Amino acid sequence: MASASGGTPPGPPPGTRILVVGGGYVGMYTALRLQRKLKQRLRSGDTEIVVVAPEPYMTYQPFLPEAAAGSISPRHVVVPLRHVLPHCTIVIGEARSIDHTKRTATVTTLASGEDGMGALEIEYDELVLAPGSVSRTLPVPGLADHGVGFKTIEEAIGLRNHVIEQMDIASATRDPAVRDAALTFVFVGGGYAGVEALAELEDMARYTARYYHNIKAEDLKWILVEATGRILPEVGESLGLYAVRELRGRNIDVRLDTRLDSCESRIAVLSDGSRFPTRTLVWTAGVKPAPLLAATGLPLDERGRLRCTARLTVEGTEHAWAAGDAAAVPDLTAAEPGRTTAPNAQHALRQAKVLADNVVAALDGGPLTEYRHSYAGSVASLGLHKGVAHIYGRRLKGYPAWLIHRMYHLSRVPTFNRKARVLAEWTLAGLFKREIVSLGSLEHPRAEFELAAGRRPRPGGDDCQ
Repeated sequence: MASASGGTPPGPPPGTRILVVGGGYVGMYTALRLQRKLKQRLRSGDTEIVVVAPEPYMTYQPFLPEAAAGSISPRHVVVPLRHVLPHCTIVIGEARSIDHTKRTATVTTLASGEDGMGALEIEYDELVLAPGSVSRTLPVPGLADHGVGFKTIEEAIGLRNHVIEQMDIASATRDPAVRDAALTFVFVGGGYAGVEALAELEDMARYTARYYHNIKAEDLKWILVEATGRILPEVGESLGLYAVRELRGRNIDVRLDTRLDSCESRIAVLSDGSRFPTRTLVWTAGVKPAPLLAATGLPLDERGRLRCTARLTVEGTEHAWAAGDAAAVPDLTAAEPGRTTAPNAQHALRQAKVLADNVVAALDGGPLTEYRHSYAGSVASLGLHKGVAHIYGRRLKGYPAWLIHRMYHLSRVPTFNRKARVLAEWTLAGLFKREIVSLGSLEHPRAEFELAAGRRPRPGGDDCQ
Protein backbone atom coordinates (compact mmCIF):
# COMPACT_ATOMS: atom_id res chain seq x y z
CA MET A 1 0.00 0.00 0.00
CA ALA A 2 1.29 3.45 -0.88
CA SER A 3 2.29 5.59 2.06
CA ALA A 4 -0.02 8.43 3.01
CA SER A 5 2.85 10.44 4.41
CA GLY A 6 5.63 9.55 2.01
CA GLY A 7 3.99 11.09 -1.03
CA THR A 8 4.34 7.97 -3.19
CA PRO A 9 1.45 7.88 -5.68
CA PRO A 10 -0.61 4.67 -5.57
CA GLY A 11 0.37 1.92 -8.01
CA PRO A 12 -1.69 -1.12 -8.98
CA PRO A 13 -4.10 -2.17 -6.22
CA PRO A 14 -2.55 -4.77 -3.88
CA GLY A 15 -6.02 -6.06 -3.06
CA THR A 16 -9.32 -4.19 -2.99
CA ARG A 17 -8.83 -0.47 -3.53
CA ILE A 18 -11.53 2.01 -2.54
CA LEU A 19 -11.07 5.35 -4.27
CA VAL A 20 -12.69 8.32 -2.52
CA VAL A 21 -12.84 11.43 -4.69
CA GLY A 22 -13.28 14.51 -2.53
CA GLY A 23 -12.07 15.60 0.90
CA GLY A 24 -15.11 17.51 2.13
CA TYR A 25 -17.88 16.35 4.47
CA VAL A 26 -18.77 13.17 2.60
CA GLY A 27 -15.26 12.32 1.43
CA MET A 28 -13.56 12.75 4.79
CA TYR A 29 -16.27 11.17 6.93
CA THR A 30 -16.71 8.24 4.57
CA ALA A 31 -12.97 7.55 4.56
CA LEU A 32 -12.84 7.98 8.34
CA ARG A 33 -15.59 5.41 8.91
CA LEU A 34 -14.13 3.01 6.34
CA GLN A 35 -10.76 3.35 8.05
CA ARG A 36 -12.31 2.29 11.36
CA LYS A 37 -14.40 -0.57 9.99
CA LEU A 38 -11.68 -1.99 7.75
CA LYS A 39 -8.79 -1.58 10.20
CA GLN A 40 -7.60 -5.19 10.05
CA ARG A 41 -7.81 -5.38 6.24
CA LEU A 42 -5.89 -2.12 5.90
CA ARG A 43 -3.13 -3.43 8.15
CA SER A 44 -2.86 -6.71 6.27
CA GLY A 45 -2.80 -4.97 2.88
CA ASP A 46 -5.94 -6.73 1.64
CA THR A 47 -7.67 -3.36 1.28
CA GLU A 48 -6.47 0.15 0.49
CA ILE A 49 -8.33 3.44 0.75
CA VAL A 50 -7.12 6.24 -1.52
CA VAL A 51 -8.49 9.75 -0.97
CA VAL A 52 -8.06 12.28 -3.78
CA ALA A 53 -8.68 15.88 -2.69
CA PRO A 54 -7.63 19.28 -4.10
CA GLU A 55 -6.59 20.52 -0.63
CA PRO A 56 -4.87 18.65 2.24
CA TYR A 57 -7.69 19.59 4.60
CA MET A 58 -11.44 19.48 5.07
CA THR A 59 -13.12 22.87 5.63
CA TYR A 60 -15.96 23.14 8.13
CA GLN A 61 -17.88 25.68 6.07
CA PRO A 62 -20.46 26.78 8.68
CA PHE A 63 -17.58 28.43 10.56
CA LEU A 64 -16.40 30.49 7.59
CA PRO A 65 -18.44 33.59 8.58
CA GLU A 66 -16.97 33.54 12.10
CA ALA A 67 -13.49 33.05 10.69
CA ALA A 68 -14.07 36.06 8.43
CA ALA A 69 -15.20 38.09 11.44
CA GLY A 70 -12.15 37.05 13.46
CA SER A 71 -14.07 35.04 16.07
CA ILE A 72 -12.25 31.83 15.11
CA SER A 73 -8.69 31.35 13.87
CA PRO A 74 -8.55 30.10 10.26
CA ARG A 75 -6.51 27.03 11.16
CA HIS A 76 -9.28 25.85 13.51
CA VAL A 77 -11.86 25.88 10.70
CA VAL A 78 -9.95 23.23 8.74
CA VAL A 79 -9.13 19.61 9.58
CA PRO A 80 -5.89 18.11 8.15
CA LEU A 81 -6.74 14.96 6.19
CA ARG A 82 -3.40 13.29 6.91
CA HIS A 83 -4.00 13.72 10.62
CA VAL A 84 -7.47 12.16 10.77
CA LEU A 85 -6.88 9.57 8.03
CA PRO A 86 -3.48 8.06 8.92
CA HIS A 87 -4.33 4.67 7.41
CA CYS A 88 -5.46 6.07 4.06
CA THR A 89 -3.35 7.09 1.09
CA ILE A 90 -3.86 10.82 0.59
CA VAL A 91 -3.32 12.19 -2.92
CA ILE A 92 -3.52 15.98 -3.17
CA GLY A 93 -4.73 16.70 -6.67
CA GLU A 94 -7.69 17.14 -8.99
CA ALA A 95 -9.57 14.22 -10.50
CA ARG A 96 -10.00 15.29 -14.12
CA SER A 97 -11.91 12.32 -15.51
CA ILE A 98 -13.10 8.86 -14.56
CA ASP A 99 -13.47 5.81 -16.81
CA HIS A 100 -15.67 3.53 -14.77
CA THR A 101 -15.69 0.80 -17.40
CA LYS A 102 -11.92 0.47 -16.91
CA ARG A 103 -12.09 1.46 -13.22
CA THR A 104 -9.49 4.20 -13.57
CA ALA A 105 -9.36 7.86 -12.54
CA THR A 106 -7.11 10.47 -14.14
CA VAL A 107 -5.65 12.78 -11.49
CA THR A 108 -3.38 15.80 -11.81
CA THR A 109 -1.22 16.67 -8.81
CA LEU A 110 1.13 19.50 -7.90
CA ALA A 111 3.95 17.40 -9.32
CA SER A 112 2.24 16.78 -12.66
CA GLY A 113 3.64 19.96 -14.17
CA GLU A 114 7.04 19.59 -12.51
CA ASP A 115 8.22 16.05 -13.22
CA GLY A 116 7.06 15.87 -16.83
CA MET A 117 5.32 12.57 -16.20
CA GLY A 118 1.80 13.86 -16.68
CA ALA A 119 -1.34 12.92 -14.80
CA LEU A 120 -1.70 9.87 -12.57
CA GLU A 121 -3.87 6.95 -13.61
CA ILE A 122 -5.31 5.49 -10.42
CA GLU A 123 -6.98 2.09 -10.63
CA TYR A 124 -9.77 1.20 -8.22
CA ASP A 125 -12.32 -1.47 -7.35
CA GLU A 126 -14.91 0.65 -5.54
CA LEU A 127 -15.51 4.32 -6.35
CA VAL A 128 -16.92 6.88 -3.90
CA LEU A 129 -17.72 10.18 -5.61
CA ALA A 130 -17.94 13.15 -3.25
CA PRO A 131 -16.39 16.11 -5.12
CA GLY A 132 -18.96 18.53 -3.68
CA SER A 133 -19.98 21.71 -5.44
CA VAL A 134 -18.58 24.95 -6.81
CA SER A 135 -20.00 28.46 -6.95
CA ARG A 136 -22.77 28.86 -9.50
CA THR A 137 -22.06 32.04 -11.42
CA LEU A 138 -24.13 33.81 -14.06
CA PRO A 139 -22.93 35.75 -17.12
CA VAL A 140 -23.11 39.08 -15.32
CA PRO A 141 -20.80 41.66 -16.95
CA GLY A 142 -17.84 42.40 -14.69
CA LEU A 143 -18.55 39.60 -12.21
CA ALA A 144 -15.47 37.56 -13.13
CA ASP A 145 -13.28 40.67 -12.80
CA HIS A 146 -14.56 42.12 -9.54
CA GLY A 147 -16.48 39.44 -7.64
CA VAL A 148 -15.33 37.09 -4.87
CA GLY A 149 -16.99 33.93 -3.60
CA PHE A 150 -17.44 32.65 -0.08
CA LYS A 151 -16.87 28.88 -0.13
CA THR A 152 -13.26 28.49 1.02
CA ILE A 153 -11.22 29.53 4.02
CA GLU A 154 -8.93 31.49 1.69
CA GLU A 155 -11.91 33.52 0.42
CA ALA A 156 -13.18 34.13 3.96
CA ILE A 157 -9.86 35.41 5.31
CA GLY A 158 -9.15 37.35 2.13
CA LEU A 159 -12.53 39.05 2.49
CA ARG A 160 -11.86 39.97 6.11
CA ASN A 161 -8.51 41.52 5.17
CA HIS A 162 -10.14 43.28 2.25
CA VAL A 163 -12.94 44.85 4.32
CA ILE A 164 -10.48 46.29 6.85
CA GLU A 165 -8.23 47.47 4.01
CA GLN A 166 -11.16 49.33 2.45
CA MET A 167 -11.71 51.12 5.74
CA ASP A 168 -8.02 52.10 5.71
CA ILE A 169 -8.44 53.44 2.16
CA ALA A 170 -11.57 55.37 3.11
CA SER A 171 -9.82 56.86 6.12
CA ALA A 172 -6.82 58.04 4.10
CA THR A 173 -8.33 59.21 0.79
CA ARG A 174 -9.20 62.81 -0.01
CA ASP A 175 -11.54 61.77 -2.84
CA PRO A 176 -15.19 61.47 -1.68
CA ALA A 177 -15.98 59.07 -4.54
CA VAL A 178 -13.19 56.69 -3.56
CA ARG A 179 -14.28 56.86 0.07
CA ASP A 180 -17.90 56.08 -0.81
CA ALA A 181 -16.96 53.11 -3.00
CA ALA A 182 -14.57 51.76 -0.37
CA LEU A 183 -17.27 51.84 2.31
CA THR A 184 -19.95 50.18 0.15
CA PHE A 185 -20.20 46.39 0.44
CA VAL A 186 -22.54 44.45 -1.86
CA PHE A 187 -23.50 40.82 -1.19
CA VAL A 188 -25.47 38.88 -3.79
CA GLY A 189 -27.45 35.88 -2.53
CA GLY A 190 -29.77 35.57 0.46
CA GLY A 191 -28.99 31.99 1.48
CA TYR A 192 -26.93 30.87 4.46
CA ALA A 193 -23.57 31.89 3.01
CA GLY A 194 -24.58 35.39 1.96
CA VAL A 195 -26.63 36.32 5.02
CA GLU A 196 -24.21 34.91 7.62
CA ALA A 197 -21.13 36.35 5.89
CA LEU A 198 -22.69 39.81 5.59
CA ALA A 199 -24.03 39.79 9.16
CA GLU A 200 -20.74 38.72 10.74
CA LEU A 201 -18.62 41.11 8.67
CA GLU A 202 -20.98 44.02 9.30
CA ASP A 203 -20.72 43.28 13.03
CA MET A 204 -16.93 43.21 12.77
CA ALA A 205 -16.69 46.39 10.64
CA ARG A 206 -19.08 48.32 12.89
CA TYR A 207 -16.88 47.47 15.87
CA THR A 208 -13.71 48.31 13.93
CA ALA A 209 -15.06 51.75 12.95
CA ARG A 210 -14.70 52.99 16.55
CA TYR A 211 -10.90 52.90 16.11
CA TYR A 212 -10.95 55.29 13.10
CA HIS A 213 -10.98 59.01 13.78
CA ASN A 214 -12.94 59.83 10.62
CA ILE A 215 -15.18 56.79 10.02
CA LYS A 216 -18.46 56.18 11.83
CA ALA A 217 -20.44 52.95 11.73
CA GLU A 218 -23.24 54.71 9.85
CA ASP A 219 -20.79 55.68 7.09
CA LEU A 220 -20.57 52.02 6.02
CA LYS A 221 -23.13 50.92 3.45
CA TRP A 222 -24.10 47.23 3.37
CA ILE A 223 -26.38 45.91 0.64
CA LEU A 224 -27.88 42.42 0.35
CA VAL A 225 -29.31 41.54 -3.07
CA GLU A 226 -31.67 38.56 -3.38
CA ALA A 227 -33.45 37.53 -6.58
CA THR A 228 -36.42 35.93 -4.78
CA GLY A 229 -38.91 37.41 -2.33
CA ARG A 230 -37.31 36.00 0.84
CA ILE A 231 -33.99 35.20 2.50
CA LEU A 232 -32.97 32.09 4.43
CA PRO A 233 -35.80 29.94 2.99
CA GLU A 234 -34.58 26.93 5.04
CA VAL A 235 -35.68 28.50 8.36
CA GLY A 236 -39.22 29.22 7.20
CA GLU A 237 -41.11 32.30 6.08
CA SER A 238 -41.73 33.89 9.49
CA LEU A 239 -38.10 33.63 10.59
CA GLY A 240 -36.99 34.81 7.16
CA LEU A 241 -39.10 37.94 7.64
CA TYR A 242 -37.63 38.39 11.12
CA ALA A 243 -34.13 38.13 9.66
CA VAL A 244 -34.97 40.85 7.12
CA ARG A 245 -36.27 43.13 9.89
CA GLU A 246 -33.19 42.42 12.02
CA LEU A 247 -30.80 43.26 9.18
CA ARG A 248 -32.70 46.39 8.15
CA GLY A 249 -32.72 47.48 11.80
CA ARG A 250 -28.91 47.56 11.53
CA ASN A 251 -29.13 49.86 8.48
CA ILE A 252 -28.39 46.99 6.10
CA ASP A 253 -30.13 47.58 2.76
CA VAL A 254 -31.96 44.31 1.96
CA ARG A 255 -33.25 44.24 -1.62
CA LEU A 256 -35.64 41.38 -2.39
CA ASP A 257 -36.87 40.41 -5.87
CA THR A 258 -33.77 42.14 -7.19
CA ARG A 259 -30.90 40.90 -9.39
CA LEU A 260 -27.39 42.08 -10.11
CA ASP A 261 -27.37 43.15 -13.77
CA SER A 262 -23.77 44.35 -14.02
CA CYS A 263 -20.71 45.22 -11.97
CA GLU A 264 -18.42 46.62 -14.65
CA SER A 265 -16.05 49.43 -13.70
CA ARG A 266 -16.69 48.66 -10.03
CA ILE A 267 -20.30 49.85 -10.26
CA ALA A 268 -22.99 47.41 -9.09
CA VAL A 269 -26.08 47.92 -11.25
CA LEU A 270 -29.24 46.29 -9.90
CA SER A 271 -32.40 45.28 -11.74
CA ASP A 272 -34.40 47.96 -9.88
CA GLY A 273 -32.23 50.63 -11.52
CA SER A 274 -30.00 51.34 -8.52
CA ARG A 275 -26.30 51.94 -9.07
CA PHE A 276 -23.69 51.55 -6.33
CA PRO A 277 -20.00 52.33 -6.85
CA THR A 278 -18.30 49.64 -4.78
CA ARG A 279 -14.92 48.02 -4.31
CA THR A 280 -16.44 44.91 -2.69
CA LEU A 281 -18.82 42.48 -4.42
CA VAL A 282 -19.41 39.12 -2.74
CA TRP A 283 -21.21 36.48 -4.82
CA THR A 284 -23.02 33.75 -2.89
CA ALA A 285 -25.93 33.11 -5.27
CA GLY A 286 -25.99 29.35 -5.18
CA VAL A 287 -23.79 26.40 -6.08
CA LYS A 288 -23.61 23.77 -8.80
CA PRO A 289 -22.14 20.24 -8.87
CA ALA A 290 -18.40 19.89 -9.44
CA PRO A 291 -17.42 19.89 -13.15
CA LEU A 292 -15.80 16.46 -12.71
CA LEU A 293 -19.21 14.77 -12.82
CA ALA A 294 -19.62 15.63 -16.50
CA ALA A 295 -16.37 13.73 -17.21
CA THR A 296 -17.42 10.47 -15.55
CA GLY A 297 -19.87 9.03 -18.06
CA LEU A 298 -22.17 8.22 -15.13
CA PRO A 299 -25.91 9.08 -15.18
CA LEU A 300 -26.71 12.68 -14.22
CA ASP A 301 -29.98 14.46 -13.48
CA GLU A 302 -31.15 17.73 -15.03
CA ARG A 303 -29.12 19.72 -12.49
CA GLY A 304 -25.89 17.86 -13.26
CA ARG A 305 -25.90 15.70 -10.11
CA LEU A 306 -25.32 11.96 -10.05
CA ARG A 307 -28.52 9.95 -10.11
CA CYS A 308 -28.42 7.82 -6.99
CA THR A 309 -30.53 5.21 -5.26
CA ALA A 310 -31.56 5.41 -1.62
CA ARG A 311 -28.70 2.98 -0.91
CA LEU A 312 -26.31 5.68 -2.17
CA THR A 313 -25.23 3.65 -5.19
CA VAL A 314 -25.05 5.41 -8.54
CA GLU A 315 -28.18 4.47 -10.44
CA GLY A 316 -27.71 1.51 -12.80
CA THR A 317 -24.01 1.25 -12.00
CA GLU A 318 -22.13 -1.30 -9.93
CA HIS A 319 -19.21 -0.45 -7.62
CA ALA A 320 -19.97 3.30 -7.76
CA TRP A 321 -21.26 5.30 -4.79
CA ALA A 322 -22.07 8.97 -4.18
CA ALA A 323 -23.53 11.35 -1.60
CA GLY A 324 -23.58 15.01 -0.65
CA ASP A 325 -23.89 18.01 -2.97
CA ALA A 326 -22.88 15.99 -6.02
CA ALA A 327 -25.62 13.36 -5.57
CA ALA A 328 -29.37 13.36 -6.19
CA VAL A 329 -30.43 11.05 -3.35
CA PRO A 330 -34.13 10.16 -3.00
CA ASP A 331 -35.71 11.60 0.14
CA LEU A 332 -37.64 8.64 1.55
CA THR A 333 -39.08 10.77 4.36
CA ALA A 334 -40.69 13.34 2.03
CA ALA A 335 -44.45 13.33 1.52
CA GLU A 336 -44.08 14.23 -2.16
CA PRO A 337 -42.70 11.47 -4.40
CA GLY A 338 -39.58 12.20 -6.42
CA ARG A 339 -38.03 14.66 -3.95
CA THR A 340 -34.32 14.49 -3.24
CA THR A 341 -32.45 15.34 -0.06
CA ALA A 342 -31.27 18.92 0.40
CA PRO A 343 -27.59 19.62 -0.35
CA ASN A 344 -26.54 20.55 3.17
CA ALA A 345 -24.14 19.39 5.87
CA GLN A 346 -26.89 17.75 7.93
CA HIS A 347 -27.62 15.21 5.19
CA ALA A 348 -23.99 14.92 4.05
CA LEU A 349 -22.74 13.79 7.46
CA ARG A 350 -25.45 11.17 7.84
CA GLN A 351 -25.15 9.97 4.25
CA ALA A 352 -21.40 9.44 4.73
CA LYS A 353 -22.10 7.01 7.56
CA VAL A 354 -24.62 4.98 5.55
CA LEU A 355 -22.40 5.06 2.47
CA ALA A 356 -19.37 3.71 4.34
CA ASP A 357 -21.43 0.96 5.97
CA ASN A 358 -22.87 -0.02 2.59
CA VAL A 359 -19.43 -0.20 0.97
CA VAL A 360 -18.28 -2.55 3.74
CA ALA A 361 -21.49 -4.59 3.37
CA ALA A 362 -20.93 -4.84 -0.39
CA LEU A 363 -17.37 -6.08 0.14
CA ASP A 364 -18.71 -8.74 2.52
CA GLY A 365 -21.67 -9.67 0.32
CA GLY A 366 -24.19 -8.37 2.86
CA PRO A 367 -27.44 -6.39 2.44
CA LEU A 368 -27.36 -2.65 1.85
CA THR A 369 -29.17 -0.05 3.98
CA GLU A 370 -31.35 2.73 2.59
CA TYR A 371 -30.63 6.30 3.64
CA ARG A 372 -33.56 7.75 5.55
CA HIS A 373 -33.41 10.90 7.68
CA SER A 374 -36.11 13.41 8.52
CA TYR A 375 -34.84 16.95 8.29
CA ALA A 376 -34.33 18.21 11.85
CA GLY A 377 -34.32 21.91 11.04
CA SER A 378 -32.01 24.83 10.38
CA VAL A 379 -29.99 27.39 12.32
CA ALA A 380 -28.40 30.62 11.11
CA SER A 381 -26.30 33.32 12.72
CA LEU A 382 -27.06 37.00 12.16
CA GLY A 383 -23.93 38.23 13.91
CA LEU A 384 -22.75 38.17 17.52
CA HIS A 385 -25.59 37.16 19.89
CA LYS A 386 -28.15 37.25 17.07
CA GLY A 387 -29.65 34.37 15.09
CA VAL A 388 -32.67 32.39 13.91
CA ALA A 389 -33.44 28.69 14.33
CA HIS A 390 -36.20 26.33 13.22
CA ILE A 391 -35.68 23.02 15.00
CA TYR A 392 -38.20 20.17 15.18
CA GLY A 393 -41.02 22.59 14.43
CA ARG A 394 -40.00 25.18 17.03
CA ARG A 395 -39.00 28.68 15.98
CA LEU A 396 -36.38 30.60 17.95
CA LYS A 397 -34.77 33.98 17.35
CA GLY A 398 -32.27 36.32 18.91
CA TYR A 399 -29.82 35.13 21.56
CA PRO A 400 -31.34 31.63 22.14
CA ALA A 401 -31.14 30.87 18.41
CA TRP A 402 -27.56 32.16 18.23
CA LEU A 403 -26.58 29.99 21.20
CA ILE A 404 -28.17 26.90 19.63
CA HIS A 405 -26.36 27.72 16.38
CA ARG A 406 -23.02 27.68 18.19
CA MET A 407 -23.78 24.58 20.25
CA TYR A 408 -24.94 22.63 17.20
CA HIS A 409 -21.91 23.45 15.07
CA LEU A 410 -19.50 22.92 17.95
CA SER A 411 -20.92 19.41 18.30
CA ARG A 412 -20.50 18.77 14.57
CA VAL A 413 -17.01 20.14 13.91
CA PRO A 414 -14.67 17.13 13.47
CA THR A 415 -12.17 15.96 16.13
CA PHE A 416 -12.03 16.77 19.84
CA ASN A 417 -8.93 18.87 19.14
CA ARG A 418 -10.91 21.28 16.96
CA LYS A 419 -13.87 21.39 19.36
CA ALA A 420 -11.59 22.34 22.26
CA ARG A 421 -9.75 25.01 20.29
CA VAL A 422 -12.94 26.60 18.95
CA LEU A 423 -14.52 26.62 22.42
CA ALA A 424 -11.36 28.19 23.88
CA GLU A 425 -11.40 30.92 21.22
CA TRP A 426 -15.05 31.70 21.84
CA THR A 427 -14.33 31.94 25.57
CA LEU A 428 -11.39 34.29 25.03
CA ALA A 429 -13.40 36.37 22.56
CA GLY A 430 -15.97 36.92 25.29
CA LEU A 431 -13.30 38.17 27.69
CA PHE A 432 -11.25 40.40 25.40
CA LYS A 433 -11.79 42.87 22.58
CA ARG A 434 -12.07 41.87 18.93
CA GLU A 435 -8.97 41.68 16.76
CA ILE A 436 -9.10 44.34 14.03
CA VAL A 437 -5.86 43.53 12.22
CA SER A 438 -5.73 43.12 8.44
CA LEU A 439 -3.02 40.77 7.17
CA GLY A 440 -3.56 41.36 3.47
CA SER A 441 0.16 40.98 2.82
CA LEU A 442 -0.24 37.25 3.44
CA GLU A 443 -1.74 37.01 -0.05
CA HIS A 444 1.49 38.34 -1.58
CA PRO A 445 4.28 37.36 0.85
CA ARG A 446 7.14 38.04 -1.61
CA ALA A 447 6.08 41.60 -2.44
CA GLU A 448 8.36 43.29 0.11
CA PHE A 449 11.36 41.13 -0.80
CA GLU A 450 10.86 41.77 -4.52
CA LEU A 451 10.79 45.50 -3.83
CA ALA A 452 13.97 45.26 -1.75
CA ALA A 453 15.63 43.29 -4.54
CA GLY A 454 14.87 46.07 -7.02
CA ARG A 455 12.04 44.27 -8.76
CA ARG A 456 8.65 45.89 -9.06
CA PRO A 457 6.12 43.71 -7.17
CA ARG A 458 3.52 42.07 -9.32
CA PRO A 459 0.18 43.85 -9.08
CA GLY A 460 -2.07 42.23 -6.47
CA GLY A 461 -5.24 40.49 -7.39
CA ASP A 462 -7.24 42.11 -4.60
CA ASP A 463 -10.21 42.29 -6.86
CA CYS A 464 -13.16 41.71 -4.76
CA GLN A 465 -12.17 45.32 -5.33
